[in-house]
Amino acid sequence: MKDDRTSPFRDAGTDRTTAAEVPDTPQTRAPAYRLAFADDEFLCRDELRPVRLQLELLKPQMLLDEYGVESTVVLFGGARIPKPEDKDKARTQTLADLSSYYEEARIFARRITETSLKEGGHKNIICTGGGPGVMEAGNHGAAEAGGISIGLNIVLPHEQAPNEFVTPDLCFNFHYFAIRKMHFLMRANAICIFPGGFGTLDEMFESLTLIQTGRMRRVPFLLFGRAFWEKIINWDALKDAGTISPDDLDLFRFVETADEAISIIEGWGDTSPRGDIPGR
Repeated sequence: MKDDRTSPFRDAGTDRTTAAEVPDTPQTRAPAYRLAFADDEFLCRDELRPVRLQLELLKPQMLLDEYGVESTVVLFGGARIPKPEDKDKARTQTLADLSSYYEEARIFARRITETSLKEGGHKNIICTGGGPGVMEAGNHGAAEAGGISIGLNIVLPHEQAPNEFVTPDLCFNFHYFAIRKMHFLMRANAICIFPGGFGTLDEMFESLTLIQTGRMRRVPFLLFGRAFWEKIINWDALKDAGTISPDDLDLFRFVETADEAISIIEGWGDTSPRGDIPGR
């Protein structure tokens, strides 16, 4: 991480290197003698959770700022959605049928990135969870266009790795789901939800809640696959029960293709209401 500031004080990196070269004695081997910021065991203590939360907020924020990322287009969707050419290997017929959305996500991300590059390459950067399935499709499309893309990965109990298409310098790993979700939305100019499972539902409803309650400005909110979403969520039942207002159903739009999604995003400033509440 580059730091162009000048200071009369000795920098922390230099002291960390120096501290690693001190004479080996019982005193210098003791955990108490380690520099606090270079002591992994200390940083992982329960009492240091507020510090770790701040670090997870700051590190991606600072690196994205240094990279010049001004805004993003976020893709949420299932890790299990297969590529069309792999749909015969899908564990269910439904997953096989949903493989078409892998292709739509890839096309959508490629076209969004092509437009971004024409405008300088700092706005509407594709941002995904960095994993397989729909996430891979989004990063893949951005790479095909010759642009950058962001991957916000998270440590899970089972072994995983970011997909190969995420820009390495913009590939982040998180411990806290809450901070990860915050980073998804801090720069979002549009949110696209593809079919998925618990994680996708969590991300979708948190984003909708923030917009519904005025905690986040309204942006294009697109649900790919009307049949899927209307099958798993009875939106009208929520409205009829009075647990949401009829106007809340206008916070999102159903789309089927990349063309439909891009048309809505491109026409957003002219035809759609946008709140003045900041997104941060």
